Amino acid sequence: MPDKIDKVNLPEKFAQIPDYWNPRIVGELNGQQVKLAKFKGPFEWHHHEQEDELFLVVKGSFDMEFRDKTITVNPGEFLIVPRGVEHRPVAHEEAEVLLFEPATTVNTGNLAQNDRTRTDLERL
Repeated sequence: MPDKIDKVNLPEKFAQIPDYWNPRIVGELNGQQVKLAKFKGPFEWHHHEQEDELFLVVKGSFDMEFRDKTITVNPGEFLIVPRGVEHRPVAHEEAEVLLFEPATTVNTGNLAQNDRTRTDLERL
């Protein structure tokens, strides 16, 4: 067995994240990445041409806004946003969210790079 096999303690990892909308990688499998991020406030409207995204709420809650509806995601719930679907996450209070998505996924999707774009993610 490889030496790098170990469990991930989510509360410990989230405690290492001091900012919002800045995902960190905590695992990888089959070309996918498991990321953790804290959400607070609104993000930008965007979509991803090639990637589906899974958002699992660990603590807090957030609204996923779509052009035709809003879905509130609470602790222990997840939401999958299919590729090509425009969306905007909004957290009214701090939320801790696990993301599962292809390693190629850039957090701002189809938008031109801006101050929230993260392409070289930190590993926790």
